Amino acid sequence: MAKIKTAFFCQECGYRSPKWLGKCPDCEEWHSLVEETITPAGVGSGNERWVSSVGSDKRTSKPLPLSKIEISSEPRTPTGSAEFDRVLGGGVVAGSVILIGGDPGIGKSTLILQSLHNLGKGRGKVLYVSGEESAAQIKLRADRLKIASDDLYIFAETAFEEIIQQAETLKPVAIVVDSIQTVYTRQLNSAPGSVSQIREVASQLMFYAKRTGVAIFIIGHVTKEGTIAGPRILEHIVDTVLYFEGGKDHAYRLLRGVKNRFGPVHELGIYEMKGVGLVEVENPSGLFLSERPKDAAGSVVIATQEGSRPMLVELQALVSQSYLGSARRMSLGVDSNRMSLLLAILEKRAGLQLGDQDVFVNVVSGIQINEPAIDLGIVAAVASSFRDRPIDPETIVFGEVGLAGEIRSIQQAAQRIREAEKLGFKRCILPQRNAEMLRKEGLGEGIGKIKIALVGVSQIGEVLGVL
Repeated sequence: MAKIKTAFFCQECGYRSPKWLGKCPDCEEWHSLVEETITPAGVGSGNERWVSSVGSDKRTSKPLPLSKIEISSEPRTPTGSAEFDRVLGGGVVAGSVILIGGDPGIGKSTLILQSLHNLGKGRGKVLYVSGEESAAQIKLRADRLKIASDDLYIFAETAFEEIIQQAETLKPVAIVVDSIQTVYTRQLNSAPGSVSQIREVASQLMFYAKRTGVAIFIIGHVTKEGTIAGPRILEHIVDTVLYFEGGKDHAYRLLRGVKNRFGPVHELGIYEMKGVGLVEVENPSGLFLSERPKDAAGSVVIATQEGSRPMLVELQALVSQSYLGSARRMSLGVDSNRMSLLLAILEKRAGLQLGDQDVFVNVVSGIQINEPAIDLGIVAAVASSFRDRPIDPETIVFGEVGLAGEIRSIQQAAQRIREAEKLGFKRCILPQRNAEMLRKEGLGEGIGKIKIALVGVSQIGEVLGVL
């Protein structure tokens, strides 16, 4: 009898070690290595191990020249949710595997129920596999959302082999697995949720989707850092990775795409959680600025771009005298390292003495912004709070700040300005190069369609003088 081999796998990142370690050398997580049995490669025949090929008529497919490959006449299927379709790139691609991650209770199951309810209308059946909730619990949620469909099938099961068998019987157009951490295959002896089980089940689902053309939605848990559990295992297998963001104390939910083999990445869908479920936000800029205070020092409106969507959000800064040994630096919605860098630039290039000041920066409404165009907004808000001078409420700012204090140009300036003009803003402070390019294109103030006044700046000192 062959000796059973085991190894220790990190449940956070998938790192493999021949012996137990208190701290994972890869992700540096403590007490995350768990012993799992290693299944020999030769165990089981091909049909037993790779069950996704069962019932498929494409197992004998042959390589084809690129010019002879035919494309389906309907490559994308809309979900019925404009925000969901925006993030996916226009709809669901047949045979794609989509991974959706988010904190517990944020609304992942609600989003899937609302979207896939419309996906099956007139197109076929949708199989919703639940490993965490019973069919009755899902029915209660569907009743609350006022969803009633004969094309939506609920299946409470965690065994992968049973799921595939039911899928081959129903022949659905889409399958939802909620969640991947609860599903297991009988071919492995490890517990559900382990690295080996997640890797095996996700691979089998991917093979099944590619061979049958069924779209598969996988819901995954997230770690304490906010990333999907086992990212190196799941994110490299699937075609699309979506994160459902938003704190439980905020009504807004953000659906962000970070990987998409069939469309653009970093698109953003915005929802508002209400009693009837998730409601799409058609005008996010107006909603985010609806409660903005007037004539408040440290408050500024910035124009950011999320994928193809321009948005105006309020950025607030608070600078106060520090009474501790070292000043505090805290940020919400922006990168803390980037904020510290900009504070150093303000001290060196603009002469603001912030070394003994506590600085707090916050993006209102719980949005996370990572693009460099927010730099000028952070500089303006911090300077406004430090000098206790309010910024004109009809002014927006955007631009990247370099280490030498120069203001660098950013992309898609015209889309940001048009969004600001729709909401009634009168002046825009932007990089000098962007202002010159807009005027050359005939989009400057009083020339083309843009009526907002453009104020180009090239150095950080000019920005503070204009504000």
